[in-house]
Amino acid sequence: MRRLLIRGGRVIDPGAGTDQAADVLIEDGRILAVAPSLAPDGAGIVDARGLVVAPGFVDPHAHLCEPGWEHRETIATGALAAAAGGYTAVCAMPDTDPVVDDPASVGFIVAAGRRAMGARVYPAAAVSVGRKGEQLTEFGEVVEAGAVAVTDVGRSIRSSKLMRLALEYALAFDVPVLSQPEDADLARGGVMHEGVMSTRLGLRGKPAAAEEIGAARDLALAEATGGRLHLQRVSTAAAADLLRRARERGVRVTAEVTPHHLLLSHELVAGYGTEFKVNPPLRTPHDIEVLCTALQDGTIDSIATDHAPRTYDEKEQAFDDAPFGVVGFETAFAILHTRLVLEGHITLPTLLARMSTGPARAMGLPGGSLGPGERADLVLIDPLAEWTIDAAAFLSKCRNTPFGGIQVKGRVMRTVVDGDSVWKVPAETH
Repeated sequence: MRRLLIRGGRVIDPGAGTDQAADVLIEDGRILAVAPSLAPDGAGIVDARGLVVAPGFVDPHAHLCEPGWEHRETIATGALAAAAGGYTAVCAMPDTDPVVDDPASVGFIVAAGRRAMGARVYPAAAVSVGRKGEQLTEFGEVVEAGAVAVTDVGRSIRSSKLMRLALEYALAFDVPVLSQPEDADLARGGVMHEGVMSTRLGLRGKPAAAEEIGAARDLALAEATGGRLHLQRVSTAAAADLLRRARERGVRVTAEVTPHHLLLSHELVAGYGTEFKVNPPLRTPHDIEVLCTALQDGTIDSIATDHAPRTYDEKEQAFDDAPFGVVGFETAFAILHTRLVLEGHITLPTLLARMSTGPARAMGLPGGSLGPGERADLVLIDPLAEWTIDAAAFLSKCRNTPFGGIQVKGRVMRTVVDGDSVWKVPAETH
């Protein structure tokens, strides 16, 4: 029998809506009790005085790059980097080489995730064979093999007929369809937000209308079919407003937003820095304001890192030629706590809910709660710790972050998965 007592922390459980000083008792990988002054026999003790104890973060959108792109990241390095950021579960996107679109490839991700030391890894399978948007994958087979969702991540499904079929078929297996809301023809070739800035810089823009059109179609099809839709990487005010109205009508839809879309605007591209090249592109300050409101009121219920490792050589190209993407596991909590919580835009319990409870429910995964019987997947946070984001110290294989060198407040000190500490901050750094 394995027993662990996390003693004396501020326990915030978004799933139960509680925020209290308490101890957390873990037995054999499950939470046994949460209450003040627990004193069990034979338990290992973790001193959590001065720390926040919360459900481990769940990332609904991460690129672990294996198989095919192991020079960027592997499942092992990604799972450990995720744990360093407080993540106890990540949903691995299927845009690998080969694409994860059959039971064998799903099984490979499941097996590699079990061997990795860090966050749990849950595979998503492609909606269409090869992510080509022509023929549906065998949803039943990939779900049976371990896929928790289906998505042609990074590519909108151009055929409305195929998207409708996907929502209907996925409904039979109770998994969400994760969709990038975008009109592909309108967005094609764009490398940043379309506007005055893109014109001045001589860069082809992606209009906000492309996301609005894509979101309107996907929401209409979700309403017509009753299927579970999850909108990935919402970046515009218009899409957020469409999402809000759809949820008010009872459409089965969840949605995610990334830290970079919540904090960074398109003006930063003025220096042609490829660390600001992301897909969808950074938008306007007005979009950021609306997205933050949507996050606060629950219209957007999940924060996703869209962790997308890219090598130095790949990013050291001209802006037009460099790949999209930033890494996010190891910076997400700290930068959001600093810029959103400490500046009064949202509360700490709300941030924790959007990083744990919301995405767990959206993906249908365990987690996001500290109730008795729940898996003992937790994060311990020092909300007062001040540190500087240093990309050279990342556990991820890549360093492509827009937040390097920024002073932040709030640090993940320990991550617990299945009752075991899979990561803790090195002693010399605190």
